Amino acid sequence: MFRPRPLLAALLLVTGLAACGSSDEAGDGPTIAVEHKFGTTQVPEDAERVVTTGWNDQDFVLALGIVPVATREWFEEYDEYPWVTEVTGGDEIPVLDGDDINFEAIAAAKPDVIFAIYESIDKRTYERLSEIAPTVIQSDEYEDESTPWDVQLRTTATALGKEAEAEALIGEVQAKIDETVQAHPEFAGKVVVEDYGPEDGGHYLIGEGDPRRAIFDALGFAAQETVGDVSEERLDLLDRDVLFVLGATEEQMLESPVFARLGVVQEGRTVYSTWESTLTGALSYSGPRALLYALDELVPALAAATAPR
Repeated sequence: MFRPRPLLAALLLVTGLAACGSSDEAGDGPTIAVEHKFGTTQVPEDAERVVTTGWNDQDFVLALGIVPVATREWFEEYDEYPWVTEVTGGDEIPVLDGDDINFEAIAAAKPDVIFAIYESIDKRTYERLSEIAPTVIQSDEYEDESTPWDVQLRTTATALGKEAEAEALIGEVQAKIDETVQAHPEFAGKVVVEDYGPEDGGHYLIGEGDPRRAIFDALGFAAQETVGDVSEERLDLLDRDVLFVLGATEEQMLESPVFARLGVVQEGRTVYSTWESTLTGALSYSGPRALLYALDELVPALAAATAPR
């Protein structure tokens, strides 16, 4: 099953855009100022209708108890994830049509605020979104689609006036991470290679700081030096302390003789998570509730993979 890779997704080419007003114009009521890489967005304090067009922004909005009126579609199973149904009660969240930013569908949702933090937004795209509603994007402190989860949560919470809720969630996640680090000192310094989406024979290695490996970084694991696409001829780069395959089954992976010969595979130091797995969804969305779920699911597998042979 195909899953788009945010870092590799092409930016939408916006045509016919005239210079326009910015999201600084948020009406006559009280507003909340959110700074970002293109300036400051003034979000109405009473914003209720939230649209998320970043790949994972809905996970952060939901964690703060707000159900978006429309959101970016990524994983088909999203509405069924347990941390999602706790907020939605199992109701489906409306999704925006198309793989790219759908300006018409966003406008039709009549948002009070748009979140596009986990997306590569250029100035032209930002301006067009801002024509529709005040738009919150990432700061210039990080590369596109590399904002740490806690920073993304605080940014989202600031725009929605939910700072106290965000700090409570960050504290809950950090406490669980600290507990895990204390219980598993063997994790420290071991290299975990995260191989993202190899079901069709391609291999994409996730690097340190990428939100999709936030848990590995937080637990003290090191990342491999190589980031990006890796050919079949260089699968030796996967042969480190632990290999985490995200998006394929063991059976699929072992069809490659080169992969099957890797020491990390033969010695049982490889963990597999399919696209349909809730764990894969949790690591990909990486909101605070998703991270809590992922810690419960992932830590036992990592402990087994790092156990003495």
